[in-house]
Amino acid sequence: MLGAGIVGVCAALHLQQRGRDVVLIDKHDLAGEETSYGNAGLIECASVFPYMFPRDIKHILHYALNRSTDVHYHLSGLPEFLPWLARYFLASSPERALRSAMAALPLIQRSLLEHEALIAEADVPDLLRRTGWIKLFRAEASMEKNIAELAFARRFGVAADILDGAAIAAREPHLSGEFAGAIHWPAPGFIPDPGALVKAYAALFVRKGGRFLVGDARSLQQDGAGWRIVAADSAIVAREVVVALGPWSDLVFRPLGYKIPLGVKRGYHLHLAARCNAVLNHPVLDADRGYLLAPMNRGIRLTTGAEFARRDAPPTPVQLERALPQARALFPLGDAVDAKPWMGARPCLPDMLPVIGQAPRHPGLWFDFGHQHHGLTLGPATGRLLAEAMTGEQPFADLRPFTVERFG
Repeated sequence: MLGAGIVGVCAALHLQQRGRDVVLIDKHDLAGEETSYGNAGLIECASVFPYMFPRDIKHILHYALNRSTDVHYHLSGLPEFLPWLARYFLASSPERALRSAMAALPLIQRSLLEHEALIAEADVPDLLRRTGWIKLFRAEASMEKNIAELAFARRFGVAADILDGAAIAAREPHLSGEFAGAIHWPAPGFIPDPGALVKAYAALFVRKGGRFLVGDARSLQQDGAGWRIVAADSAIVAREVVVALGPWSDLVFRPLGYKIPLGVKRGYHLHLAARCNAVLNHPVLDADRGYLLAPMNRGIRLTTGAEFARRDAPPTPVQLERALPQARALFPLGDAVDAKPWMGARPCLPDMLPVIGQAPRHPGLWFDFGHQHHGLTLGPATGRLLAEAMTGEQPFADLRPFTVERFG
């Protein structure tokens, strides 16, 4: 198993449960040190529809000006990511977006159940809170649009409460501002330390006899009927290998000749202390201003939207700089807890579905990456789906929408 983020660790656990001898390999000596470390902490079992490219010209022009808080892009990186954005736009048509949503729905519906089982086995109940999350709206038009979308989502079993000003104040008495309303999704789980959760799952994997080694995925080579990789200063040879490297998965699949349109959406977060004993009870998305506050164990985590840039370009946390004054006006935030902002990269395919399944031209090579904004949410569910496919079980969901062959 290449990659010890939430996706790789969960896949390793599910394979281990089915009797496989699994070696987990990562460039870090701890699990969950990259993309899995920085997110809103939501197990989004109510998020039926993926994050698709906006279709209305008003939003597109707004983002093109590059002044918003929720989206930022590097002009120098346009030649690299513009073709990917074009594919993302085409995949975001209403028909294709609905197709993606229906393909992912069985995974979304199992997401919290699979996490609950692993959290119980890892004995870390304190890392799951059943608060749901709140989406605030400043503008009446935004509120009305989201209420209409909620009416459609309810057809798929999504539950939510529509809040007026008094109901917002009752749930979050320390918020300040003028709001058109809010929606509270009570079902999603909240993880107050996502990095710690991945480490707890990795520790469970090791307790059950799994091996966790430091190695370089770029050393992967075919070795007869199997695969060989250098890890912990020795060679590991296996019949099968799973690429679960998130935004770095191209380091393996491209040299092997696969042209998978993997893009990245970078993101940032910063932890801050709360002032005057103020308490934030739920993760809160300030939807019209494009940032989220989450009550993490380390402090209030301020997270940004998407930055389109080369994966390894230097950090440019301008979205945090834009969001911070607005966040301070919303909630009484004190000094930063972190010495500097954290930056990560979300691995995304244009249709906002992961790649899961066997590589068509290389026996024993499997893929499990591209979980976009829902890596934490989907990690255990896709780990189960992959393990079922690898061990010959009947998969609980249709694997066809996630295969690499969909890209030709």
